Amino acid sequence: MDPTHPVVDEYLLAHHTPADDVLGELAAATREAAGDAAHMQVSADEGALLTMLTRLTNARFAVEVGVFTGYSTLCVARGLAAGGRLLACDVSEEWAAIGRPYWERAGVADRIDLRIAPALETLRALAPEPAVDIAFIDADKENYPFYYEELVTRLRPGGLVVLDNVFLGGRVLDPAYREERHVTMRRLNDLIAADERVDSVMLPVRDGVTVARRR
Repeated sequence: MDPTHPVVDEYLLAHHTPADDVLGELAAATREAAGDAAHMQVSADEGALLTMLTRLTNARFAVEVGVFTGYSTLCVARGLAAGGRLLACDVSEEWAAIGRPYWERAGVADRIDLRIAPALETLRALAPEPAVDIAFIDADKENYPFYYEELVTRLRPGGLVVLDNVFLGGRVLDPAYREERHVTMRRLNDLIAADERVDSVMLPVRDGVTVARRR
């Protein structure tokens, strides 16, 4: 199930602030290096949304779970307020290394603290107080509930947690799909909708994006 008709898709991509040369070249480098796996990179319009949400929260401390080649990392880092910092969590130095030169070119490398380690270890090592302004989750789906819980408890009031791929190609909408990631995402989507700690909205952006705001 594709939530975006090809005609709508083209129209959307033509009507957002366009990606600049740095983002465009990073996207091209990702396609060349990753081949079929390049679909894990967020699209240009979703990247623009991340930058906008980061700016709207006036974020000084952001967290990203799932870096891949660093396109979304660059988008979030660009939206940070002066002196802001992004804690970027991933397990692959090889993929993240593709993005580093582009972070440098964009002038945001000094804002990015890349941690190569299991993300849950990194998140659980954070202080418990609510200091996170915005968090973006785009990693292994089976651990989404754990990432969400570690992050939502650390969001300051008004802070956001943004989750990508909440449709899983439409399979979440079809109960016939029973793989662990499908069941896990289905349950998490229900949990967030009922979570009294947040106000949330699920958007049909690409493969589904949920934005939850801490009350």
